Order: sequence, then structure tokens, then C-alpha cells
Amino acid sequence: MATHNVTTTEKLAARGTRWVATLVVVFLMAPILVIVPLSFNSGSYFSYPLEGFSLRWYEAVFTAPDWRHAFANSLIIGTASTLLATALGTLAALGLARSEFPFRSVVMPLLISPMIIPIVVVAVGLYLVFAPLGLIDNYLGVILAHTALGTPFVVITVTATLLSFDRSLTRAAASLGANPWTVFRRITLPLITPGVATGAIFAFATSFDEVIVILFIGGTDQRTVPRQMWTGIRDRIDPSILAVATLLILFAIALFLTLNRLRAGAERTPS
Repeated sequence: MATHNVTTTEKLAARGTRWVATLVVVFLMAPILVIVPLSFNSGSYFSYPLEGFSLRWYEAVFTAPDWRHAFANSLIIGTASTLLATALGTLAALGLARSEFPFRSVVMPLLISPMIIPIVVVAVGLYLVFAPLGLIDNYLGVILAHTALGTPFVVITVTATLLSFDRSLTRAAASLGANPWTVFRRITLPLITPGVATGAIFAFATSFDEVIVILFIGGTDQRTVPRQMWTGIRDRIDPSILAVATLLILFAIALFLTLNRLRAGAERTPS
């Protein structure tokens, strides 16, 4: 009888957990997914019920020069800043992982501070630093700013990967005569690649989604997708924003699936 009661209690607890999880998912996803049907609305307003089914707003996105320019800018800036953030973040994580690294408890919070400090404060600080250097209203300044925002994600993911890294492998390679570069290229980098790739994806997503810094640092030539969406909402009600938002949702899902595959690959990789 006691066993039966325990089993019943476990079933009820599992069922309740599933219901709570479902409600949380609906609460979080409903405001996002509600815009998807609106992107196929033939009308010109952000409202239900739909006036009809149409792909006019997707056509407007792919044919409008402003949107094409914004997507190109986001890809260029995102790719360049991701490459820099990945390189800098990986090197920083490798240095912080060394036991003899001085002031680790001070350097680590400084490296990840762009994730903690409000983005408006970061944007103002970047503007005050970049303006005297002539890095305002040009691609270099925007890329460097987005690199600063993306590097903490790489540092955290690579550092987490290095926690399970077997240092005896590098010591064995060094004892066999391999130089530090060979050890890094043939042993360290292949083993930490899932963490590096995960950090790179987060850095790219951060750059692609950023809007506040680009308002301070970028000019009209550096207008990215988020800034173009901001302009579309502020200056006029442009329903093509809904089509872009739907495309960004699909993009986020693709990134999430990629992260899951990287996580699964990391779990199968022997440490």
C-alpha cells in the first residue's frame, strides 16, 4: 500500500511538473509567436483579426534596398566581430585557466562586465572612448564595439569547457617534444572546439540582435537589422517589421538547434 501511494504521488508530481512547464513555455513564447500570423496579414495594421493571407511584407523585406542593406550590414559586422571576439575570448580563457595567472578573481569580472552593466551605460562609455579616436559612424568602431559585447560569452563558454580539460594530455605531448603551438593546434583546440563554437554563436547572436550600441556608435551607412526595425517603429508603422521578426525567430531556432548539436558533440567527446 505504501509503495502504491508513493507511485501515485510521483505520477501526480510528474504530471503537475509537466503542466507547470507547459504554462511557463506558453507564457514566454506566446508574445513572440503571436506576431508570426500577423506577418502574413494582407492588411497594414498590427491587429487581429487578419484581413487576409498575403506574402506582401516578405516581398517588401527582400526587395527594399534599406532592408537588404541592413541585412548585409548585420552579416558583415556580426561575422567580423564574432571572429575577433572568438579569438580574444579563447585566448583570455586559456590564460585565465592557468593556475599561475595573477589577479584572476579581478580580471574575470572585468572581462564579463559588458554582460552585467546595463547596455545603455556600456554604449555611453564606448561613445566617450571611441569619439576622440574617430571610431564613430564607421564600420571599424561598430565592429570593435560588438567585439567587446561578444567576448564575454566566449570567455565563459571556453572557460567552462576548460574545467573538464585533461591537462595530462598537453603535458604528455610536451614531454614527447611538441612545441606549445603544436600542442595547442593538435590537442587543446580540437578538445575545446565545442566550447569555442558555442561562444562564437552567442557572440554572433549578440551582435546580430544589438540595437542600443549601434544607435550611439553607428551612422546611417552602418544601419543594421535591429536599427532598421527601430526606425520602422519610431518613424512609421511598417508591417514589414513583422516579417523580419518572423525571420529572426527562425534564425534563433536554427542557432538553438546548432547549440544543441554542439552540446551533444561535446558530451560524446572524451575528456
